[in-house]
Amino acid sequence: MAGQKAFLYNQNYCVGCHSCETACMVKNQVDVGVSWRTLDSFEVEINGRMVERYLSHSCMHCAEPQCASVCPTKAYTKREDGLVIQDHDKCVGCGYCIYACPYQAPKMNPYTKKTEKCTGCYDLIDAGEQPMCVRGCPVQVLKIEDIDKLDAEGAVKEAIGFQAFATNPSMRFVKIKQ
Repeated sequence: MAGQKAFLYNQNYCVGCHSCETACMVKNQVDVGVSWRTLDSFEVEINGRMVERYLSHSCMHCAEPQCASVCPTKAYTKREDGLVIQDHDKCVGCGYCIYACPYQAPKMNPYTKKTEKCTGCYDLIDAGEQPMCVRGCPVQVLKIEDIDKLDAEGAVKEAIGFQAFATNPSMRFVKIKQ
């Protein structure tokens, strides 16, 4: 049985180039105005000086995905490796998943009138490769690994701009250097 996958993100070295977003959009042919992965920026004080830190985020592929629990058409499933997948054909566009997700990962597509979200590039994962957002990062601050391995290696559950909620998100961070 495959272990729960989790994204690992290193805020210490992200340069804010948006390559992760672009790689995702191109690979998944995401419509203009819809973004499955987002890069936010924060100005914070570290060691007495103001620095910019970024947060690259998408679906958290939560252990307890609220999107799946509220979907009236059961459009969401959770794979053995923990990736939460949406069946677009079952989606009726009610938007319940958007409101239930504390990270607002599902996005309403204004053209199809249905929600959509990050798939974790399960097709690439199944082929033994990393997701496109990971492959697109020129400074390699994003990867996907087994969550137990990341936790054992000291990855942390919260970071600048990110709070872990009861859904138990499958997102981990390299500890911020002070």
